[in-house]
Amino acid sequence: MSELNAVTPAWVRVRLRTAPGAAAALALLVALTACLAAAFPRALDRYENAGLVRAIDRATPPRTTFTMYAPLPDSGAPDREREQALLPPAMGRQQAELLDALPRPLVADPGQSSYGVMNTTDLAVPERWIPRPSGLPAKVRLVASSGLAEHSSVREGRLPRTTGRVTASALDAEAAVSEATAKSMHIKVGSVIHVPAMSGPPLAVRVTGILTPREPDGAYWSTAPLLRTPALVEVLSDSPEPPKYWLGALLLPSEAAPALTGTAGTPVRYWQVAPDPRSLYAHDLESLKSAVASVKSGPGLVRVRAATDPVTQVSNGLDDVLLSYSRLSSGITPLVAVAAFGSATVAAVVLLMAGGLAADRRRLELTLLRARGASLPGLAGRLLAETAVVAVPAGALGLGAALLAVPEGRPGHAVLAAAVVTVVACAALPVRAVIAHRAVRVHGPREDTVSVRPSQRRTVAELTLLVIAAAAVEALRRYGVAGSAQDAGASDGSGGQLVSLAPVLVGVIAALLLVRLYPWPLRWLTRPAGRLRGVVGHLSLARAGRTSVPAVLPLLALLTALTTAAFGGSVLAGVAGARDQAALLAVGADARVEGTEPLPDGLSDRVRRTPGVRTLTEVSMDYQAKTDTNARISVAGVDPAAYASLAGRTGLGAFPEERLRRPAAGSGGALPALASPSVAEKYGNRPFPLELGDGTEVSIRIAVVRDRTPAVIGTSFLVVDRARLSREKARTSMLLLTGDHLEAGALRRAAGTDATVTTRAVERTQYVDSPLQSGAERVYTVAVAAGAGYAVLALLLALLRAAPERAALLARLRTMGLTRAQGRRLLVLESLPQALLAAAGGALTGWATVLLLSPGIDLTAVALPSSAMSDGASKLRTDPLSLALPAAAVLLLTIGIAVGQAWWTGRRGSVRELRAGDAR
Repeated sequence: MSELNAVTPAWVRVRLRTAPGAAAALALLVALTACLAAAFPRALDRYENAGLVRAIDRATPPRTTFTMYAPLPDSGAPDREREQALLPPAMGRQQAELLDALPRPLVADPGQSSYGVMNTTDLAVPERWIPRPSGLPAKVRLVASSGLAEHSSVREGRLPRTTGRVTASALDAEAAVSEATAKSMHIKVGSVIHVPAMSGPPLAVRVTGILTPREPDGAYWSTAPLLRTPALVEVLSDSPEPPKYWLGALLLPSEAAPALTGTAGTPVRYWQVAPDPRSLYAHDLESLKSAVASVKSGPGLVRVRAATDPVTQVSNGLDDVLLSYSRLSSGITPLVAVAAFGSATVAAVVLLMAGGLAADRRRLELTLLRARGASLPGLAGRLLAETAVVAVPAGALGLGAALLAVPEGRPGHAVLAAAVVTVVACAALPVRAVIAHRAVRVHGPREDTVSVRPSQRRTVAELTLLVIAAAAVEALRRYGVAGSAQDAGASDGSGGQLVSLAPVLVGVIAALLLVRLYPWPLRWLTRPAGRLRGVVGHLSLARAGRTSVPAVLPLLALLTALTTAAFGGSVLAGVAGARDQAALLAVGADARVEGTEPLPDGLSDRVRRTPGVRTLTEVSMDYQAKTDTNARISVAGVDPAAYASLAGRTGLGAFPEERLRRPAAGSGGALPALASPSVAEKYGNRPFPLELGDGTEVSIRIAVVRDRTPAVIGTSFLVVDRARLSREKARTSMLLLTGDHLEAGALRRAAGTDATVTTRAVERTQYVDSPLQSGAERVYTVAVAAGAGYAVLALLLALLRAAPERAALLARLRTMGLTRAQGRRLLVLESLPQALLAAAGGALTGWATVLLLSPGIDLTAVALPSSAMSDGASKLRTDPLSLALPAAAVLLLTIGIAVGQAWWTGRRGSVRELRAGDAR
């Protein structure tokens, strides 16, 4: 007895040698599933981190760099002590303390961080050789910054330096300027610029070198862009052309900082701490927000002031960048989680089915072991050992492949995902065997679909799942995917995960409901089929009714995969549709050719002959028109018939062309116009005068109001019949094109240099603003494809499970005269009820899921950057192809497998099946 309950290595070796094919198939399944499960979180981490780095890089250093300002040391201190506080030893020590004081997970980039002394008041200089565009003297800003030699190369001259002690009463100093500053302000090596002092003679600054920044876009040069690029500053004025003056920076050596205290520029000390974007991770986003807030107005600021000065102020805009990225991420991550949960569910079902298939194939063996005295723990231990020997190395192999394929990302989540897959694979067979062999018996009861009644426990479990699914759907509809966890009060994020599970839960409920409803049509069809001539119809329905109850697993896998595919296809189609619509709003048609002046004669004909152009609509644009209140308004002069046709085709403010037809000659009536809502609200239906850009005046009466129109991008526009405009204003300045596969290069060649060309296709490619968006699309696509693959595998496992019994049945029926054609029809008709159930149920469930969840899902974050034009929220809509194609694939695959099995069985012959007998 103890020998049967002991788990021995010999048993494991015998089992592996007995069924090497099954062991290899299990190893392949576990390795593939573990690889996909481990790669998913690392791929998500990679895209999220890349998106965060992109967001910080695009924010530019003036917003992301921590800049600390402090006044000069106390004026009551001795002069030498004040001077020492401004020199590199003291300032450098404070900079090192600041770098250490930066709270984690913020990580500083020491190479781009700097410190020094700079003027906060720009000082006018008397040198007349510096350009004066409006007659105003140029101004300069003195900056004594650290690291000048490390961050620049000398283009001409040499770096500035100091000799001896520098004090506030210094009369001269050396400085360098950037290449751009020297070019714009006509500064040369040896030039002397006199900077006003608080009292006494000015500070004579001699330029000793012209520098080229080594990393002009880095934080050192870009936190204060004036260091590398001068500015042409406009003075506030009521004049149409306000006066301007040049402003540039003179770069002194850091040892010359005390000289700034004698100028009238109100110098201050500063420390710039640049964060390292490559050391910031998206999973630390909340901690990053807290760290930034701490440095700006919390414990971090206390440490900053302890290291520098009690009144130090911190300037930084990184919190706004992180908040913007957080909004983007919160709109994308839950959608990706929907696909992840769907694929994970299907993969788990396939692993359970694999264990169930192994348990069914070994039913007689396990029954014999139990009859000979094997205990349930001993039996489970044997099965667990022989499964673990295969699954654990396969899971480790899959994990290793995932780590190599996706080298970035947190390893802990990948290890956990692979471990879960391995545990499920190891436990599937023992658990299934223990449940099936709780009692020692030779023959178990029949579990036909049409005869078995659900137990009370199953009913309670299904009702519980129904309540959970309803709660998840309601939460998603009410709060949306991004706000569910927060608005529902789920502090640990479980609420958001439950909402992401909503499509899966809908699929599970649908599968359980269909399993309950499945016996009814079979019972209704069995009696009419029995009265038909021939045995195939009646026998196929009887065989379908004898399907074992555990067929709920393949149905669950198929419905979940079909629901996820329908939901995912609708998401991807919605993203594509939102980008197409945004590109259409930005361009107005499939392509736009526009010039700042009227287009040359003949250009319209050349563009019309370009391959792919279907229609061409000419427009006369006037952006300088003014109303009686001097308000600027964009006016488009069009041919009503052609323009109405274009608006109807594009869906941008369609209108009847007769509403824009000019009144009869000599009637003196106002010119009818199509107006935007803002213009219509201001003027109503009354005629009002409009002064065009050439000085002519027309009377306008608003006849049509539309939110948008193809020719004008904006909210203040008028569209009129250009036949009533002056000859000059009626000249064509814009072409709106429609057609298939319009090439921007061909259009540019046709338009020449007289116009700019914008195509809808090119505009659309610019809407993937962040790696997080593109990465989410790829992950979503892969997840849906993986779910579909596992669904196919589930279907194959389900059919493989019944293959021996079907082969034996065909063998017996052939001895009774069943032809091969009838055998094929029998297997096809036997498989069709469940296939039809899965296909129709999957399509219906996918449609219902999209319909139920669409109010809470906005695809704008995934589809468009924040700067793109949109006509509102991009809601989820049903994609017919995503519903029809997977369902049709299930039917075709089922029929193909049934036909293939019938063909293979007929080719092999029936001697083996007849000798083996019916194993039930």
